[in-house]
Amino acid sequence: MTDCPREIKEAREVEQLACYATLSSRSLGRAFVEERDPIRTCFERDRDRIVHSAAFRRLMYKTQVFLNEEGDEHRTRLSHSLEVAQVARTLASALGLNEPLAEALALCHDIGHPAFGHRGEVALHDLMAGHGGFRHNNQVLRVVDRLERRSPDYAGLNLTRELRESLLKHESAEDWPAEFDPRPRQPRLEAQVTDMADSTAYNKHDIEDGLTAGMFSEQQIFDEVALWRRSVAAVEHRHPGFLGSSKDPKLRVQRIANELIGSAIGDLLEASAKSLAEAAPGSGADVQAHRSMLIRHSDDFARDMAELSRFLHKRFYRHEHLQRFLVFARHVLEGLFEAYLEKPTELPVWYRDWAESQGLHRAICDFLAGMTDRYALREYERLVGELPGGFRPRVRWNHQG
Repeated sequence: MTDCPREIKEAREVEQLACYATLSSRSLGRAFVEERDPIRTCFERDRDRIVHSAAFRRLMYKTQVFLNEEGDEHRTRLSHSLEVAQVARTLASALGLNEPLAEALALCHDIGHPAFGHRGEVALHDLMAGHGGFRHNNQVLRVVDRLERRSPDYAGLNLTRELRESLLKHESAEDWPAEFDPRPRQPRLEAQVTDMADSTAYNKHDIEDGLTAGMFSEQQIFDEVALWRRSVAAVEHRHPGFLGSSKDPKLRVQRIANELIGSAIGDLLEASAKSLAEAAPGSGADVQAHRSMLIRHSDDFARDMAELSRFLHKRFYRHEHLQRFLVFARHVLEGLFEAYLEKPTELPVWYRDWAESQGLHRAICDFLAGMTDRYALREYERLVGELPGGFRPRVRWNHQG
């Protein structure tokens, strides 16, 4: 028996994880060779580097759906990432996969998103037309490989090959880096788990945030979403009389949403276990060569989730308030981009040096992508002037209501 905690953990993985899980002891390593940690596995070390990065901390002030200043209980990119990690850990553990790798992927998956959420991503992609565009998956890799600074010996966080490759699970063949060739047909199971955990978490919290903001009503979602109706019925069965008598709408919505996410996780586990048993992969390589994803919902539940997604797109994401926010975000980022192009000396010194190797447009894009909502707004007021009109934050600060 070894006295090295890392080696004990690695041996435990070999004994306890499924044959198709990603094993720490078989990692392909890091771009810059480092001595192995005596306590942590390589994926635990990745996770810790992500959590201690500046990019991860900035997620606290980056939009998930609502502008950060619109309420102190709406989700931010940070709270969303933590919720995704919780779901990913649950799924990975139950399926015999590498839990620290899934957790690290979940914590890292959104650190390439710019200020103002997906609205900022669309704006940056348009601003970078002719200069390579902007894709948040690719930007995640830029952040962990090049933009974060933690050591004088190398750029970035020097994460494992397995984690870095898994960040690119949505990249097309044309955008796939040659470094990771040959491109696998499917991501590792830990990446598949994280992908499903992402959609599961945001469906649940977007319901809560949309109802809290008054963008749609409980009656509307009850009428249009079968999964919500089933969750209501389950709550009524578990807590007879509660929904009809409660004067606490926050508790009522929370209880139903919790029932919904519980059923979603349960179906994911059951359907994924079934698909894994049918496919019978003997290794992680078999998973990556398989014709389809193996972490999935059952067909019936997938249809219900699609119905919920259609409802959220119709009633929430396309709400006139968020459409005005889209225009506002575009104006802010366009104004900042033009201001830095016109006067590059306004960029921090590090990004001015970065522009010499990356080009000014890409350096500005990297800088803007790292901004929080509030920093982008302050910089706009400093460099451009009064914030664009046409959008008014829906501020809701009541902790008790």
